[in-house]
Formats: sequence, structure tokens, C-alpha cells
Amino acid sequence: MDYFFHAFVLGLLLSMMIGPVFFLLLEISITKGFKAAMIFDAGVLLSDIIYVFLSLFFAYQLRGLGSLKDNFLLSVIGGGLFLSYGIYNLWFKKITLSNPHSIASDIVEDQEPQTDLVKKQRRTHALLFLKGFTLNLLNPGVVIYWLAIIAKGFDLVESHSGSGHIYFFVIIILAVFFGVDCLKAYLANKLKPLVTVNLLRSLNILIGCAFIGTGVFLILRQFL
Repeated sequence: MDYFFHAFVLGLLLSMMIGPVFFLLLEISITKGFKAAMIFDAGVLLSDIIYVFLSLFFAYQLRGLGSLKDNFLLSVIGGGLFLSYGIYNLWFKKITLSNPHSIASDIVEDQEPQTDLVKKQRRTHALLFLKGFTLNLLNPGVVIYWLAIIAKGFDLVESHSGSGHIYFFVIIILAVFFGVDCLKAYLANKLKPLVTVNLLRSLNILIGCAFIGTGVFLILRQFL
């Protein structure tokens, strides 16, 4: 399938995007452990799935309005969103390193009974899930890049019959996204000394250029 590679690359790009979720995932893994980081990331994933369904609904509405071509309006809007997000990444986004010890409420095992520890751990995990869900859901950039990705997906699966291909495209992206997040959380302690501001800025520039290139391609393809 020709769109499999594009979905894989987009999943990698999304997982490397620098933002609050990126830092919190590393911090939670370091301070609370891998399991806590995965619970936090599960909340992020759930909010992404909600935005995916909303973006798909919006995309189908736009495709219904397209008079020249099914994907024309959607591709132009999606390309514009990719272009805008890439420009924001290159020129306006500020990259700073956060303090891994900024997360409070660590559990002190030798000061509380085991039953209280279990209850506190469950409460902490529930709060982490909710934190990941709300942090991602309230980020306006998330809905923007999902709308752009859905537009790109429809453009890639246009030659395939059936509507299932766009869902498979999204599932690949989410699977790669979550898989790389798991790897980041697992290797957080080992990778932390290697994470510098210059490295994050370089990564941000790479992602910005990739988004701009994708946006320009989506727009020009409809006119050429």
C-alpha cells in the first residue's frame, strides 16, 4: 500500500514534536516510572482519537461540498494548515528544557500502610490519565494537525476504492505515535543526558520543514 510509508513517517514526526506532552512524558517516566508514563500517554491517545473522529466528520463534510473535485477543498485547507504549522515551528515556537523534578506528589513507601499506598497509586494514575487527556484535548494545535493529516490521508488514498483505507491510514499513524512514545518513556533515563536545547531545536526545524513541504505539495498538486 503506497500510503503505508507516508503514515509511518507522519507518525514518527508527530511523536517527535516538541511540546508540553513531550516533556511531561519524559518527566513522568523518570519520576514515577514507565507504567505511570504509559497511563498518562493513554489519556493523550484517547483525546487524539476524539480529534480524529471530529476531523474525519469535518473532512467528509468538505468533500461533500467540493464541486470541482472531491478532494480539492479539503486538500487546499489541509495544505494551508500544514504550511501554517510548519511556519510556526520554524519561526515562532520557543524550545526550552524543563526540570524533571517539577512533578510533585511522589509516593513515599516507608511512611504509609500498603492499602493506603495502593489507593494513592490508583488515584495518582487516574489523575495522570486525566492530565494527559485534558492537556492534549485543550491544545488548539492538536486539532489543526489532525485536520491537516486527515486531508493528507484522503489525498493519498484517493486512488483506492472503499472508505476503509483512510481509517487504516489513521490507525497506522496512531500505532506508530503511541509505539514511539512507549520507547521514549522506556529510554527516558538513558536519553535524558543527551537531550539538549540545540538537539530539540534541530528536531523542531526538521519537523517544520517537513510540514511546510507537505503543505506546499498538497496545495500545488490540486492546481498542477
